[in-house]
Amino acid sequence: MLDIRHLHKKFGNYHALDDINVSAGSDEFVCLLGPSGCGKTTLLRIVAGLESYSDGEILFDGRDLNAIDVRNRNFGIVFQSYSLFPGMTVGENIGYGLKIRNVPRAEIEKQVRALLDIIRFPDLIGRYPHELSGGQQQRVAIARALAVSPSLLLLDEPLSALDARVRLDIRGEIRDLQRRLAIPTIMVTHDQEEALSMADKVVCMNHGRIEQVGTPHELYFRPRTKFVASFIGTSNFLDVTQAGAVFGERLSAVPQEGRTPDALLVVRPEELVLTADPAGEATVADVTFLGNVSHVRLGLNGRTITSELRLGQRLAPGERVSLSLHDGCGRWVAP
Repeated sequence: MLDIRHLHKKFGNYHALDDINVSAGSDEFVCLLGPSGCGKTTLLRIVAGLESYSDGEILFDGRDLNAIDVRNRNFGIVFQSYSLFPGMTVGENIGYGLKIRNVPRAEIEKQVRALLDIIRFPDLIGRYPHELSGGQQQRVAIARALAVSPSLLLLDEPLSALDARVRLDIRGEIRDLQRRLAIPTIMVTHDQEEALSMADKVVCMNHGRIEQVGTPHELYFRPRTKFVASFIGTSNFLDVTQAGAVFGERLSAVPQEGRTPDALLVVRPEELVLTADPAGEATVADVTFLGNVSHVRLGLNGRTITSELRLGQRLAPGERVSLSLHDGCGRWVAP
């Protein structure tokens, strides 16, 4: 168990981290999610021992992490840039952490072979990093981090340098490996899709503070703030007056938790039901066909909102539509 309590980090007068409280269970996959500059990488570096902190405490299995020398923490780290040793072969890179721990050569070779089988590259043991693709290098970097049987795995945007198709494949492999080996893992990412598809717990950060912690399902369907609702997925925001004008009495079907006079109604595009209606309150501005779904931009009282077409439904720019919500959809958030 990693337990971070009331953590602060200052650079001069700048608060990079402000009262951070978060934990990672014994086999939990935690994603630190947020825009550039929100403090997520600083937090990861502090846990890794690469950065100090100003106040608070970090406990690992009940022990103060400050009391554990960085070399003895047994954390595996995978960097965005791979950081493989160019003059070492794949086998030597993976076995490096074991070698400096004076593990017998035969045991190192056995462990390296086992990890190459896990990442499905048994024939690459003698190759050098420059002979590998980006995706292959990242798999080797992950295998090197796993070779020492880490107590905690730290991933610093490990997929951001890869192209979209390779990124999709490797994120599934990382998640499968983590589940199979049951290693507590913290991953930094700015990609909401990565966080939603990989994490058991998402920590959404903004300006050095935690906006919300929860499962991917909770953050998507029950965001607490406008920032979380806008950063994770696509959202339409209506204030109380606008929401009442559009949905009228149908607002009573929306869960009332969080509703205050200044609250905003969050409606995801897929939650809006569009019905062709010459007297409707919105006008179709544009329809974008994306294969499995079509996105619709609507003009509504001088503003633009987005929706999606149901299977088999067709609308054309200029058509008028009426709007309604799927049952139980929509939620109120702090502005």
